[in-house]
Amino acid sequence: MNALTSTITAASRQWASRPDDERFTSLHDLYDTVSLARANSRATVSSTRRLEVQPAEDDPIGGLQIVGQNGGVATPTNWSFNQLAALAKAPAGYLRNLPSPIVADAMNYGLRFNRDAEDVGLLVTATEIEEGTNHPTALELRAATGPRYGRIWNEEIVQALIHKFGDGVSGDFRVPGEFGKRVDVTKANTTIFGSDRDIFVFLADEEHRVEVSNRRNGQPGSLARGFFVWNSEVGSQSIGAAFFLFDYVCANRIVWGAQEYKEIRLRHTASAPDRWLEEISPVLVEYSNSAAAPVEAMIREAQAKKVADDLDEFLARRFTRAEAIGIKAAHEREEGRPIETLWDISCGITEYAKTVPYQDARVAVERKAGAILDLVAA
Repeated sequence: MNALTSTITAASRQWASRPDDERFTSLHDLYDTVSLARANSRATVSSTRRLEVQPAEDDPIGGLQIVGQNGGVATPTNWSFNQLAALAKAPAGYLRNLPSPIVADAMNYGLRFNRDAEDVGLLVTATEIEEGTNHPTALELRAATGPRYGRIWNEEIVQALIHKFGDGVSGDFRVPGEFGKRVDVTKANTTIFGSDRDIFVFLADEEHRVEVSNRRNGQPGSLARGFFVWNSEVGSQSIGAAFFLFDYVCANRIVWGAQEYKEIRLRHTASAPDRWLEEISPVLVEYSNSAAAPVEAMIREAQAKKVADDLDEFLARRFTRAEAIGIKAAHEREEGRPIETLWDISCGITEYAKTVPYQDARVAVERKAGAILDLVAA
């Protein structure tokens, strides 16, 4: 197989878009931020009829504030403004170009008359606290979600990562190096990110690599293990984790030569906190405790296990006709022989994924490559 088997750009997109204050040089630093945010946050449920949008007192032309049912005043973030605008059935992009008195009137009308009264879940965070007291002097509305939104706190996730992987810079799993070489972690090269909207963490074990006897073109090689974890407390995305093998990570945080991509995603429904404990957390525990040897054994088995069924029928049950043709052609082009084993199929899928132009579709194909290896134990 070609050395650049497949690329994963999710971490690179995070790296390219995050400002300095959303970059962290250790899991401990991220934990300090997210735990403080949780301590200063309060989740409530209110009727849309009991919310009022007003021009901000200190910026009556360009600023807004949200007055709750108990008289509390909070400044909306860009994200919560979008959510409130959606509740009011008003176009957020258009409203942003109007003076705040007009915006307030439009949103109040929408919240009262454009829809039936309904409950909305609010997440309010104190951004300033009076010195020597616990009295908040400034509040920020971070989210306006459904009343049964299953919030999983960033603090809980980062705490679990610290428990299993340490600080993220000195243990086996840490911020990846550049081209396989370890580097000092700085804000310029970190893969630990967080904001008032979400968190994203990418750690990898590049020291205990997985040895593969027939890595490509019959030659031995090795792969590192890596994973992503992401979450949003405010409804901007699901909670999830992805696990994969890879060759190396370059300076702009693109993962090169990725294989066996597996992903778990959970929507923030009422059961999400329990499902995080049941579905994702145990996988992280297993990943932190597992050595490279079991993975190497699994790959050797996949390399030895012939396709039990007719290859065309096997692929037809899992892929479209065009995908199946592309997978077979990709493997034969890279290896110079037809597919024979489950490992061959997995490698063919991963190589074919390189030709898929859209990221979401490419990741879906790569996930199927990981699923093929699950058949080794079947």
